[in-house]
Amino acid sequence: MNRLLAVARMHLVHPLVILGVPWMVVGISFAINLPIWALGDIAEQAGDSGFTGGLASLYITVLIVFVQAVTQMFPFAMGVSLSRRTFYAGTALVALVQALGYGTALTLLDAVENATGGWGVGLAFWGPGPIDVGNPALQVAVYALPMLACAFLGMCIGSVSKRWGTTGLWTLGMSTLLVVGGLGVLLTWQRAWGNLGRWLVDQSVYEYTILLPTVAAVVLAGMTWTALRRSVP
Repeated sequence: MNRLLAVARMHLVHPLVILGVPWMVVGISFAINLPIWALGDIAEQAGDSGFTGGLASLYITVLIVFVQAVTQMFPFAMGVSLSRRTFYAGTALVALVQALGYGTALTLLDAVENATGGWGVGLAFWGPGPIDVGNPALQVAVYALPMLACAFLGMCIGSVSKRWGTTGLWTLGMSTLLVVGGLGVLLTWQRAWGNLGRWLVDQSVYEYTILLPTVAAVVLAGMTWTALRRSVP
């Protein structure tokens, strides 16, 4: 346990990077959206269906931060005689605690946003309509589980970089492109785009924000360890 906490403290030596940068990015996005929403009277035009996707910037930044957490801190951890297993577990612990903390913070911001009528201008930034579920406990999970999946995706990409270098990253990128492109070709051949669209519409917010992110986090956690256990500093 002491070694796990040591890894966690190692990641938090510069809290501005792992904690501050994501909030700075999403804060800038909020600061841009707020006057646009106010000056453009967007709430009146869009009605109850209007919301912004600026919150996604927080999740994307967390993904990038955890790529850096692996690529930059893994060599240091090996240099101070921490095992790969300890580094992996400690980094995963940071990701879990951070996801829960961010989920709680976002739930509070969503509550303030609802109480102020969207900051007085009808802006749904922190709680976009599709993911504003109302129940505080479920709301934390709705925010936290996709955040955890993004963190593990970042760790997975960072682990691929440490295990196989630039070649591994290019291979990962091209393989992803081939899989997505192949699915597109298959759906077009079978004329199944309409069926896919109906299936996507039929899924609930809980399946998108709780079930799928949980499955993704578990799979990505396994892939991360598979790559990291044979990586060299």
